[in-house]
Amino acid sequence: MSGPGGPSAANEGLSRAPSAAKEPAAEGEAAGAASLRGKEGGAARKSRRRGRRGRGRRKEEARKEAAKEKTSPSPPAKPARKAPRSQPSADKLYAALDLGTNNCRLLIARRAPDGFKVVDAYSRIVRLGEGLALTGSLSDAAMTRAIEALRICADKMSRRGVSRSRTIATAACRTALNGTDFIDRVRHETGLSLEIVSTEDEARLAVAGCAPLLDKSCASALVFDIGGGSTELIWVRMDGPDGHHPAIADWISLPCGVVTLAERHGGVEVPREVYARMVDEVSGQLDPFLERLRASTGKASSGFHLLGTSGTVTTIAGVHLGLNRYDRTRVDGVWISPTDVHGVTQSLLEMDYRSRAAHPCVGQERADLVLAGCAIFEAIARAWPADRLRVADRGLREGILLSLMEADAGKRRRRRRRRRRKSNPASDNGTV
Repeated sequence: MSGPGGPSAANEGLSRAPSAAKEPAAEGEAAGAASLRGKEGGAARKSRRRGRRGRGRRKEEARKEAAKEKTSPSPPAKPARKAPRSQPSADKLYAALDLGTNNCRLLIARRAPDGFKVVDAYSRIVRLGEGLALTGSLSDAAMTRAIEALRICADKMSRRGVSRSRTIATAACRTALNGTDFIDRVRHETGLSLEIVSTEDEARLAVAGCAPLLDKSCASALVFDIGGGSTELIWVRMDGPDGHHPAIADWISLPCGVVTLAERHGGVEVPREVYARMVDEVSGQLDPFLERLRASTGKASSGFHLLGTSGTVTTIAGVHLGLNRYDRTRVDGVWISPTDVHGVTQSLLEMDYRSRAAHPCVGQERADLVLAGCAIFEAIARAWPADRLRVADRGLREGILLSLMEADAGKRRRRRRRRRRKSNPASDNGTV
């Protein structure tokens, strides 16, 4: 066993011994290192020479391969693949804009299996026809309101990237002395090209938009659209020539709507005698159409129902349903009876202007127009007594969208038929 300090002394001796042995061997190590460097240098030079010879061989092989490729025939080029035919995009957007006497409405949608799916919508009461019945022209204030709304519509269409659209103007622009001047101003200030549609086109679009709500179990229906400056009535037969779409048997456009009627008779204060005069005026305009239908059908029409599309009938439905706020999902397609409509009309006649304006389904913007609309409907219901009225919160815009989509589908079908004829020309001669 080591005593104190023993191990440290021994360790010190062991640590020093190798150090002392290194000094005499330094020259030998240096010589060995020089000899090793000489051997390594020779090996490196040989390696570099081998690398140069290898690179030379590779270059020569590459040259010979290139010469072979030049003399050998090149394989035939593969025919370029044809670009796939463009298919209708599910994301293609359509827009329908309807500038009426009272409203400016926009609908943006894409095609869907059951029709279309709404992507964006806009509606504003602009009263473009305000004062038109008195002056015959659109006022500056009314045109400015409409253009402000149209700018919003144009911006929505641009931001959404709409591919196909139709923008129409109806009764106010059709009858105003400065209607075409206003259309030019709209084009200049908003970039929108409004098309003033005829009364016949307006009637057809209204039917196209409401067609899904027609009861196919009935033989016919009277579709009516109570607008701001005109009212369209369309007698529709369910037995269309193609068996799928209803056929328009006859139609008329009355030169009165909620704005024009309210301006002539008053809309803020509407005593019952004033309301009765409005009904009588509209009834007088309906008589020629009623007689014409009786002559064509040979009898008073039966087995039909009424279908109304307008702010008037949707407002009446909302009031009848007792809605705390207007809800399109509950109103569009609902069935009510003319008796129900009469009850709503009587309750509205009992209200003053403020009460009508405070009603959640009427509001201030319609408070002075709703009773004029009720008068138009009452005249229609008297001329064509029916058990049922179907309410449509749809119309011209939906008709425009469906017609645009159907036109595109027809073009695709025609292109497919042309391609089939080109690929099988013998079929045109009746041979296979």
